[in-house]
Amino acid sequence: MASSIKGEEIMNEQANIDLVKQCYAAYMAADIEKVLSHMAPDIDWEMAELPGVDFSGNRHGREEVAEFFKQLDTAQLCRNFEPKEFFANGDRVVALGHYDWTIRDSGVEWGSDWGHIFTVKDGLMTSFRELLDTHKIVEAYRQSGAAAVRAPTAGDAIPRPLH
Repeated sequence: MASSIKGEEIMNEQANIDLVKQCYAAYMAADIEKVLSHMAPDIDWEMAELPGVDFSGNRHGREEVAEFFKQLDTAQLCRNFEPKEFFANGDRVVALGHYDWTIRDSGVEWGSDWGHIFTVKDGLMTSFRELLDTHKIVEAYRQSGAAAVRAPTAGDAIPRPLH
């Protein structure tokens, strides 16, 4: 019996990885509606709040995540988006990869390795957390003087590099 339960868990973990891979494929095909359709209506979307990067910060719900994608596309052009490794443990999926961007208003380029942590329940993503080299993006926006840059305020979080 325990072997059967373990087999079902492995199948569910593979289904969760497949869902994440489908979302990445849809993103790379610029099909944001398809990406959003794989999210729970009340998804929690977590990205560090970065001074000078208007599309950064946390979101809640599909509508706010859709706005994130619009802001991201307005601010940056994705030159390379490469998911490389996937790991699952129960309802958690971790994807590791690399991306390269160009800030649209200035042409300043930046890139980072990243980690994405998803929680998947009942075939929908319920949470997302992005880990990246925050120093690289903040410096790129600081150099660019792009419209997406605003002066840091006292309420902004100080970006912490990942170790």
